[in-house]
Amino acid sequence: MDAGAEIVALLLGAALAAGWIDAVVGGGGLLMLPAMLVAFPNAPVAPLLGTNKLTAIMGTASAAVTYFLRIRPDPRIVWPTAALALMGAGGGAALAGSVSSDALRPTIMVVLAVVLVLVVARPAMGAVADPTLLTPRRIVVAVLLAGGGVGFYDGIVGPGTGTFLIMVLTAVVGVDFVHASASAKVVNTATNLGALAVFAWNGDVLWLLGLGLAVCNVIGAQIGARMALNRGSGFVRLVLVAVVLMLLARLGWEQLA
Repeated sequence: MDAGAEIVALLLGAALAAGWIDAVVGGGGLLMLPAMLVAFPNAPVAPLLGTNKLTAIMGTASAAVTYFLRIRPDPRIVWPTAALALMGAGGGAALAGSVSSDALRPTIMVVLAVVLVLVVARPAMGAVADPTLLTPRRIVVAVLLAGGGVGFYDGIVGPGTGTFLIMVLTAVVGVDFVHASASAKVVNTATNLGALAVFAWNGDVLWLLGLGLAVCNVIGAQIGARMALNRGSGFVRLVLVAVVLMLLARLGWEQLA
């Protein structure tokens, strides 16, 4: 697949911005996947999805390390969720070619709308941690939803995974937005790894392109993670609302087109 200078610049810029968004609140695929589809309009979808996973895992993993140097996510939540997400994403990636996006899109839009309403209607949610929600039963529910459900979604579709992870952690177990974002980076690294393994096994990864884009993705992720840590939960909340609105706009446009 050959690309001119303008297309290369588009892809590099998208990778940088996607890394920043992913590090703060997730949803970098909202930028990265459309950019790749514009760059290679006649290419099969599977190699683009696989290449996007290669690009994303580098930035997400680097952001996870940056978060871990400053804060420590709850190990009772993050590690079981990451393990389950790894398997869920692999299963989703294996089925990615057999599920119609037309069937999934309305469901995803409804879920995003609920997320938006929750964030706007409950401004205190995620601002500070709520220890009263951190019960063993709620931890199990969060692990199943974030690891199994969101992990599977990331493998089969992708965009918005980090956003969904953050919402599950804040709404179910009362984690604040910054700690939820840190946990989401670990889990999202696992989902990317599970999906990437399946795409790589099927030969659906453009390795040279993906590694080149990963450099910009890592730079964007490092900037985003540091901004989230320095500016706190209020900043993450604002970005979360913006990303959900962008996801809804994109999916709504695709639904009406």
